[in-house]
Amino acid sequence: MSSSIISLLALAGKQITIYLGTFTLVVGVIGGLLNVIVFLSLKTFRESSSAFYLTIMSIVNIGQLPTGLLSRIMISGFGIDWTLSSLFYCKFRYYCFNICASTSMTCICLAIIDQYLATSSRAEWRQWCNMKIARRLLLLFVLIWIIHNIPYLIYFDHVISITTGQVTCTNTNNIFQQYTIYGTTLIIGKLLPISITFIFGLLAYHNVQQLGYRTAPLVRRELDKQLTVMILVLIVFAFFTNIPNTIAYILSAMPGLTQDPVVSAQIQFANLVTTYLVYIYFASPFYIYVCVSNRFRRQLIYVSFEIYLNRWQPRRMEINQVMPET
Repeated sequence: MSSSIISLLALAGKQITIYLGTFTLVVGVIGGLLNVIVFLSLKTFRESSSAFYLTIMSIVNIGQLPTGLLSRIMISGFGIDWTLSSLFYCKFRYYCFNICASTSMTCICLAIIDQYLATSSRAEWRQWCNMKIARRLLLLFVLIWIIHNIPYLIYFDHVISITTGQVTCTNTNNIFQQYTIYGTTLIIGKLLPISITFIFGLLAYHNVQQLGYRTAPLVRRELDKQLTVMILVLIVFAFFTNIPNTIAYILSAMPGLTQDPVVSAQIQFANLVTTYLVYIYFASPFYIYVCVSNRFRRQLIYVSFEIYLNRWQPRRMEINQVMPET
């Protein structure tokens, strides 16, 4: 009975990996690219520090999906593990993935803090919302994450099992392993960004409610409302997709719960499902923006048809005019 349950969970996990994982990867990369195109094409977004954070977040999310999700699909869905055939990829995959994940969470934290300051009634606080400070802050945090994750390049290595003779790509330092579980994954990756975004999200929401009573340019006021709503909904979605994975991760780290094979298989399955919820969060920003912001939908249509389609059409007409003369 227990073996059938374990086999059933393993089969279900494989099917989820192949179909849900592949779907998430494709729509996530497409959505991330569309985000970058829209944010970089409009001057309104290019001059906004909050939009700058969202642009960088989209870029690192695109980098995170291939290094994290694609490798997981190949390993769990098709039994192809690139980390075993290449020591460089064994080290680089975890290093790059954690840099992208940390930078993505940093961007959403900085974006909501920026919106809190931008919608503040105090003029001296609003002065902190500018591209110069945003670039310097983000560069500082990226350098921190690049240095912070160097141990992944040092301690991840190929290990040959004495009993089976199989090679695995794993962490070879017990202290760093414990820090990865509790420090990097739980605190830096989950609890800290969730707490920061929750607190400043409430403060930014309160500020937005007061925008109508302040004398501010209409364009700026509408942009602040748009960005705040987009970021707040993304934060709520992040909360509901990351909390289940945090709970499952804590349960999987408890040795007493993993001694029973059936319970261990159930926890592993829960960990797998909730991990894909996290990947769905990283793949979802573009679709959340489209759903919650009518202004963003109009901007997407404008960028797609008015800017890029019109750039292509004159060249096509020019070609059509030249061709008869040749």
